[in-house]
Amino acid sequence: MNSKVYQTVIVGAGFTGLFTALHLAHEHYPRSVILIDKNERFCFKPLLYEYFDGEMDTVQVVPRFSELLRGSGVIFVQDSVQSIDLHQREVKLASGDAYNYSNLVLALGSVTGYHHIEGARENAFPFWTQADAIALDKHLRHCLQTALQTTNPQQRRQLLTVVVVGGGASGIEMAATLGDFLPHWYDALGGDKSEIRVVLLNHGTEILDGDINDPLRSIAEQELNKRIVSVEIIKEAEATAVHQNAVEYKCRDRVETLPTSTTIWTAGTATHPLIQDLPISREHRDKRDRLLVTPTMQLLDFPEVFAGGDCAAVQDSSLPPTAQVAYQQGANIARNLKAIAFGEDPEPAKINIRGTLLKLGLNDAAANLFNAFEVAGEPAHLIRQGTYLTLLPTPIHDFKATTEWVNEEIFHHHLGTQDVSKKVVQAVELVGAGIVGTLVARKLLKMLGDEDKTDKVSRDK
Repeated sequence: MNSKVYQTVIVGAGFTGLFTALHLAHEHYPRSVILIDKNERFCFKPLLYEYFDGEMDTVQVVPRFSELLRGSGVIFVQDSVQSIDLHQREVKLASGDAYNYSNLVLALGSVTGYHHIEGARENAFPFWTQADAIALDKHLRHCLQTALQTTNPQQRRQLLTVVVVGGGASGIEMAATLGDFLPHWYDALGGDKSEIRVVLLNHGTEILDGDINDPLRSIAEQELNKRIVSVEIIKEAEATAVHQNAVEYKCRDRVETLPTSTTIWTAGTATHPLIQDLPISREHRDKRDRLLVTPTMQLLDFPEVFAGGDCAAVQDSSLPPTAQVAYQQGANIARNLKAIAFGEDPEPAKINIRGTLLKLGLNDAAANLFNAFEVAGEPAHLIRQGTYLTLLPTPIHDFKATTEWVNEEIFHHHLGTQDVSKKVVQAVELVGAGIVGTLVARKLLKMLGDEDKTDKVSRDK
């Protein structure tokens, strides 16, 4: 390795990778920063459902990296990583190019996990990227058009049945979205929207079991039932095979077959192949094969390497694989890289879980805020949108406004014993950061019949 190389290479431009790079640029990091990703665009995954159903556009949800990084000084390389040599401190790309580093950030995320289920990889639709959303959109439109033209009732039912495998947060959000907008699509084409069928296969006895959104289970079940087409939940259903025109599942020792032309796979993730290939011992990985890192986000055997997001697990800590965690880890990694560059010691990352947000259909959501109270329906939808709008890393948002979401100071105002309507407004103001928060707070106050407080919110701003 060339010992004179003083540059930081970031592999993977998801939440952890992109925001590590943006924070370094914002903090005037003294070393070169190279960000590598195979994709042209960043995918804001929590809002991929809004992109899919048309609530939000391409610029908001999948902006180009060239736009996001313009003027930052970060060098973006669109290429696939072929191998990572931790001993030689070298990253090799599919194009044949190679980059040495003084520090490396591993932010590769995870990949769709099919768990060796027969036909799942070949016949089920994943929902992970912009390309996945486009492919699913095209397929569903084809199914609806074909259903209108067939006179065979059995074939029509198969074409109009969509099966979502996996009762975690992703499966719930997908099923709820489909339950609202598929009927709209079919009705607009002249079909009978009551013929649309959305089925959720859940492996366990409860949806959201073991998920960070577990406290929102009862709200989620109620809201799934309230969609334009009620979502059918089949519990204790273990998918055993996915065919082009059916899903097989085992339920209470019986094997059932569910005819469908569309199976969507949201049943978990797997560790990225590049992470699996690294020369890291089993003792320094968790049970899911993710890399164990110190509280400062560094690899145990290679302290010059940082890792965050879905491909890493912090020692003696349990953090959910969510965007808010990955985002905050990116900020912490950037701070520690800067500290090292100036000869200072890195500090343990501080991650604060501020609650959870769950999309439950068009203009509907559930929110568990600060683990203190829950909000459902349109107020939760507005909170969710207000939160994510300030996190979108697009040129129209100042970077300072984006980073405020992870700044602990804005959460130093305690909720205390205020009434629920006041709590919701304060939460939106804190999460919404500025103009978005004010607009959402206005609408919430109006909905809650508390117009006189709207003027106070405006004056306080």
